[in-house]
Amino acid sequence: MPSKAEILAFIGREQPNSPTKIGKREVARAFSITGADRIGLKKILRELEAEGAVGRNRKQLHKAGQLPAVVLADIASRDPDGELIAQPVEWDNEQGPIPKILIQVGKRRPGQPVPGVGDRGLIRVEPAHEAGPNDPAYNGRVIKLFDRAKTQVLGIYRADPSGGARVVPIDKRNARVGEFTVAEGGHNGAQEGDLVAVDVLRTGRLGLAPVRVREKLGSLASEKAMSLIAIHSHSIPNAFSSDALAEASHAKPATLAGREDWRDIPLITIDPADAKDHDDAVFAQPDRNPDNDGGHIIHVAIADVAAYVRPGSALDRDALQRGNSVYFPDRVVPMLPERISNDLCSLRPNEDRAALAFRIIIAKDGRALSHNVHRVLMRSAAKLAYQQVQAAWDGTPGEETQALLKPVLKPLFAAYESLKLAREKRNPLDLDLPERKLLLKPDGTVDRVIVPPRLEAHRLIEEFMILANVAAAETLEKVHQALIYRAHGEPTFEKLNGLAEFLASIDIKIAKGQVLTPRQFNGILAQVKGTEHENIVNDVVLRTQAQAEYVAENYGHFGLHLRRYAHFTSPIRRYADLIVHRGLIRALRLGNDGLPDMTGEQLAEIAAQISATERRAMAAERETVDRLIAQFLSEQVGATFEGRISGVTGAGLFVKLAETGADGFIPIATLGDDYFNYDESSHALIGRRSGVTHRLGDEIAVKLVEAAPFAGALRFELMSGAGGARLRNVKTQGKRGGRRDNGSDGPRASARLKKLRKSNN
Repeated sequence: MPSKAEILAFIGREQPNSPTKIGKREVARAFSITGADRIGLKKILRELEAEGAVGRNRKQLHKAGQLPAVVLADIASRDPDGELIAQPVEWDNEQGPIPKILIQVGKRRPGQPVPGVGDRGLIRVEPAHEAGPNDPAYNGRVIKLFDRAKTQVLGIYRADPSGGARVVPIDKRNARVGEFTVAEGGHNGAQEGDLVAVDVLRTGRLGLAPVRVREKLGSLASEKAMSLIAIHSHSIPNAFSSDALAEASHAKPATLAGREDWRDIPLITIDPADAKDHDDAVFAQPDRNPDNDGGHIIHVAIADVAAYVRPGSALDRDALQRGNSVYFPDRVVPMLPERISNDLCSLRPNEDRAALAFRIIIAKDGRALSHNVHRVLMRSAAKLAYQQVQAAWDGTPGEETQALLKPVLKPLFAAYESLKLAREKRNPLDLDLPERKLLLKPDGTVDRVIVPPRLEAHRLIEEFMILANVAAAETLEKVHQALIYRAHGEPTFEKLNGLAEFLASIDIKIAKGQVLTPRQFNGILAQVKGTEHENIVNDVVLRTQAQAEYVAENYGHFGLHLRRYAHFTSPIRRYADLIVHRGLIRALRLGNDGLPDMTGEQLAEIAAQISATERRAMAAERETVDRLIAQFLSEQVGATFEGRISGVTGAGLFVKLAETGADGFIPIATLGDDYFNYDESSHALIGRRSGVTHRLGDEIAVKLVEAAPFAGALRFELMSGAGGARLRNVKTQGKRGGRRDNGSDGPRASARLKKLRKSNN
């Protein structure tokens, strides 16, 4: 067995092409470690991680504080010589100061954009070995740029009585620059109260910076103003190229040529009642094979988007740029034009549609025995909503579901019962995190907020989709076809230690450094179910998890407890699924529109790009909901609400309201006449003199004192509840102190919760 020093030397050695791409397998191979000795190696690597000598980025090891080979980064500044300096978008501050990357600009192809300050892009990095102590630690080459909005600002147009005009920026990041003055001749027809995009003409130390109105985005009274803010502030493409629209308009309905005829199979779609596109259909039947008594044959058919979106086409370029569809309460920004997404690739009832399908045989206990892929022409037998299917299964079928109950719905639920057995055996992470849904009035404002019930019909479709996604990954691996995986890493050592410290404060013991499986996490959740700690423990367990992502090199899916997993079932709205479809078409020779020749590096770049667009979409969706909720509550300033503490920082408390799920902040300066210490391990603010404790998960009553709709911000004051007793097993001495007179809102603690919820699968 090698020493720790030898392992560290190996991990830190020079690898020009991929400086940090080292995992346990590579370490074992380098030191000829086989068999049972791998257990000892794993123990040493865990010790090195606990000591802070190495970090872990998914399944790859690297010396603490080192960047991966390809990183999503923002170009933030220029050095004294005018060279561009970037820094990674995501960085764990516990690994040290955020590293800087010196951007090397080489020869450009015609039409290729020039990187500049304010851009975000994928950057391939390598250590700068000759760098001095104050120089950037890495050199980087831009692979792809995402944002080109470095001088664009969104704001509200305000007309002055004197005839001039100002623009008040709505983005918090631009708030520090104050207002802008509209240059002479730069009004572009804007009127009082318009939401506008402006170009900053120059900036300086004296006076208001002049701007020119580039585009009127709509009035603040517009029914879609809130989502427009998110679309433009996140640079989400919301207009298709003329070439892409032309390709879509010329696309023709599919025929039977080169396809199997599945039109007699009564496949049905089951979606939300307000769904506009339908890209998956299902059917199940008992397996009559006597060797598989009690087993089932499951059909999962997915819209054949690859037949219409060919590699390298204008449709393909636009889809990759978007990466995914974005779903706002008041609109959808689709990945593909409506001619494709809502028409030719939507599995409408009683219409012939092209599909890529899996036929999967499962045993009585839900194990997948075999699966194969078919390129088919299908005809959906019905378009059903989850509520319809659930009502039929509960014994109250409607007119449409009555005829389908025996031949279609009962076999589906019978197969689902078997899949549930397999799920229970696999025991994936099972967090109870209800999602809110905004119901809007005709004018686009919020009518009310609901939490839709979680139905067995939802779970049925979820299990069928997971089954097909696993089958896709297994099929491509079996034929050695490269693909993009959906991966989810284990929690980090530091987060597991933080969880252990918190659980100890509520008398739940787990050993520090213990590696927890999803089954063990579920055991913790089961211990607190129905108790006062249920909400807080669900939140803290969620905060402990990593974020799922797309990768070209598999490292498994921790949350689903699967060794291999890919996204196959939603190619209308996710580019990752389209890549998997093309891989299947190529590998199984199902047509000439499969995946073109691509290197692993190219797939990794696409995976990183669509992971970034997914995070962009989630942030935009979250911010729009926050703005709409703040607008909804702006007329209730002074009212009292019930809620609970959803986040704790040294600057104050984050609060989630019980009825609407709205998030707001209580500054620490308003908590009372005491000095509060922030105890990070117990997620609490503790009064130094009084011992009053405000802890994550506490139920409280708050008064709304301020609402800023276009910033999506709410400020509260504590009315009652929480803070009655000292926290058990918590030592406040030596913990960080919160400043009583601190008006800072700090980071939005709830944002990561929402992000993780959506990315778990």
